[in-house]
Amino acid sequence: MKAAVRPGSDGRRISSAAEFDNWIAGRSAAELAEPFTFVVGVDGVLRLAPRRSEHVVCASGAMVLSAGEIGFVREAGWWAVREISNQSTGYCPDIGSWSEVAQALDNVGLQRPSGFTHEVVFRRCPGCQEHNIVREDDFVCVFCGSDLPETWNVDPTV
Repeated sequence: MKAAVRPGSDGRRISSAAEFDNWIAGRSAAELAEPFTFVVGVDGVLRLAPRRSEHVVCASGAMVLSAGEIGFVREAGWWAVREISNQSTGYCPDIGSWSEVAQALDNVGLQRPSGFTHEVVFRRCPGCQEHNIVREDDFVCVFCGSDLPETWNVDPTV
């Protein structure tokens, strides 16, 4: 996926309320109707891109603290997070990455939920090394049938 990273194709860096306001003002009604791609870089800063953007491209190919999809709604003159998930098959972030996401959203001054509104559980199979999405607490690899670990193990640095 890193091959898809091109200069200028990365997500928009959003480190303040003013930067968010400028960015969101340029979004169409159609764009606002669906979630956007987001990452939180290792610098703790939020980056946003159109929904169909790859997370790795949004992050300029760099490591991240979290990634997923995020939707916004305008409420009483304020922007708020309507929905947010850690759904990113490029990074497979743990649901425990919420604290970094919450801090990045707080830094921008966005109202937010107390956690991911949709949590995706990722695990790497110790047998075949494939990435899995765990559904209904069924910790079994869909590719080879091996048991998957209970704890997150998709760290790309390992």
